[in-house]
Amino acid sequence: MSENGVNMKKFAFIFPGQGSQSVGMGLDLYNNFETAKNIYNEADKILSKSISKICFEGPEDVLKKTINAQSAIVTTSIAALSVFMEKCPEITPLYTMGHSLGEYCAMYCSNVMDFETTLRAIQKRSELMDEATKKTKGTMAAILGSSSETINKAIEETKDLGIVQIANYNDPTQIVITGEVDAVNKACEIIKEIGARKVIPLAVSGGFHSKLMDDAQVEFADFVKTLDIKDAQIPVFANVDAEITMSSHEFVKKMPIQINSSVMWNQSVQKAIGQGVSAFVEFGNGKVLAGLNRKICPELKTYNIYDTQSLNAVVEELSVGV
Repeated sequence: MSENGVNMKKFAFIFPGQGSQSVGMGLDLYNNFETAKNIYNEADKILSKSISKICFEGPEDVLKKTINAQSAIVTTSIAALSVFMEKCPEITPLYTMGHSLGEYCAMYCSNVMDFETTLRAIQKRSELMDEATKKTKGTMAAILGSSSETINKAIEETKDLGIVQIANYNDPTQIVITGEVDAVNKACEIIKEIGARKVIPLAVSGGFHSKLMDDAQVEFADFVKTLDIKDAQIPVFANVDAEITMSSHEFVKKMPIQINSSVMWNQSVQKAIGQGVSAFVEFGNGKVLAGLNRKICPELKTYNIYDTQSLNAVVEELSVGV
């Protein structure tokens, strides 16, 4: 490889979370690559349902349900990753990271869990989160153009109305809040008055990454202890603290906590750059994380792999200098 070539870049492999799904995702990879087809077929067997059909045909209201969306997104991301690794085995990441649900793909990529264990974990996680949304009435909202200090001040003023907290630190201009409906709505009003550029209610079924998920977190903690979790072979930046995580013990501790804690995506990306990452490769449907990364680090490129065309374009570009 040329020292001036693209392949001298130090990569982080990244994976999107819930909300990135769309009907038809992964179908092109399934139709064109045996590796991707095998991933979907194996997922169908592990989950005892046709997650491939849900990905490819929907309908949308079925795909977007938490109990389907999480498995569908993870399967699609891992299919994209597997095809890329087959095409470019010489390119390995310096770190892996995923946004919320996507962290499970990062752990898979880092050999913390095999494919079956990853899907079993996601299936249980999604079931528990879905149950939690039925017990409590929660919601989420994206805040654009407001500081975390301003948002926390608004949260403090609305705590008497119920649970409200920060769910995601997505990028320097976007923070998502979560919690009980009345408290979140009031916090949004206050944040608007203080001068946020925009407040966007999110079409979600519950207050994810909040204390409303406490029951799910407790039950999932017990379940995780039954899984075969290994030390990471590639360091993972964990959502809950934006810290490099390697030991199986730490993953067992952090996986449940992630359900009711903030996703520190902005902080994780910045730390990865501080550790030498010079480019990102996003595996999975859409370009959600690439959009966030443009706000966090506009000078660094995020490649996207989600179908044959995008795969070939990335492989061609990364082959420069070989």
